Amino acid sequence: MPLIPSLYRPPVFFKNGHLSTIYAGVVRTVNGFEQKRERIELPDGDFLDLDWSFSEGISKKVVILIHGLEGNAQRAYMKGSAKQFNRNGYDVCAVNLRTCSGETNRLFRSYHSGATEDLDAIVQHLLKTKDYGAIYIKGFSLGGNLTLKYLGENRTLPKQIKAAIGISVPCDLHSSCKELLKPKNILYAIRFKKNLLNKLKEKQKRFPERISDADIKRVVTLKDFDDVYTSIAHGFTDALDYYAKCSCLQFLPQIKIPTLIINAKNDSFFGPECYPEKEAKAHRNLFLEMPEHGGHVGFTGPKNITYTEKRVINFFNEVD
Repeated sequence: MPLIPSLYRPPVFFKNGHLSTIYAGVVRTVNGFEQKRERIELPDGDFLDLDWSFSEGISKKVVILIHGLEGNAQRAYMKGSAKQFNRNGYDVCAVNLRTCSGETNRLFRSYHSGATEDLDAIVQHLLKTKDYGAIYIKGFSLGGNLTLKYLGENRTLPKQIKAAIGISVPCDLHSSCKELLKPKNILYAIRFKKNLLNKLKEKQKRFPERISDADIKRVVTLKDFDDVYTSIAHGFTDALDYYAKCSCLQFLPQIKIPTLIINAKNDSFFGPECYPEKEAKAHRNLFLEMPEHGGHVGFTGPKNITYTEKRVINFFNEVD
């Protein structure tokens, strides 16, 4: 499909990518919104916490929302999106990935950019226990990569899955990692690393035989964390092997349902490889929109509703 021209035109202040990113991630709040938690058991003995919100009346449509690195279902971008979906007739299942619901998961493993088995478990849970005729998926950042990898893997998708969207998707994980290690992103990298190290120390308490003090001291950068923990805990050789096998870029050609990617050109987390123009141009179901502005999961809009929160509803309605 041709690349989609973007209609996003932010106020002058939010044309700065960093200000857009920081406002959306730190300053923005979403009030007047309730969620109901459901815990599901996973085949490997772990659990996931799902935070539900509902439209008025009975809906036959549900959206699975998946957050980004070190996010959760209570982040403003998750709640804001859920609120708009509810207002437009969709129920929402907002996912807290493993370790992200406020309670440490049971196993040594955790979540990562390619853990599509967890998304599949959620889909199967909905099919078995709910009565939705249409399922949609929206992923942010890491959750976007997870979504697109899931759609493009060698599996038969349930007919109920109608469309998907990824917001600020690091389509090439190594490219994104290299950008995050640059000085321009040092504040973000420090914050991510602090949160990840805190969780790693919690893992050490539960699994002292698998994580040593020396291991923790080795984590100087985000890549080090993936070398020390992510790769080892999830069966990869090292961080580069993890990035290579879990980047959604290689799975895009196999996607069979309408899918939209919205990646801002001024997203400081992304290198050139994170903008799959060639793949979108050659694909009948893949749409790529690259606004000039928006930062990383930013896209601030009037009345505390982001551009992407409106855009995704229009997209889902168009392909319905």
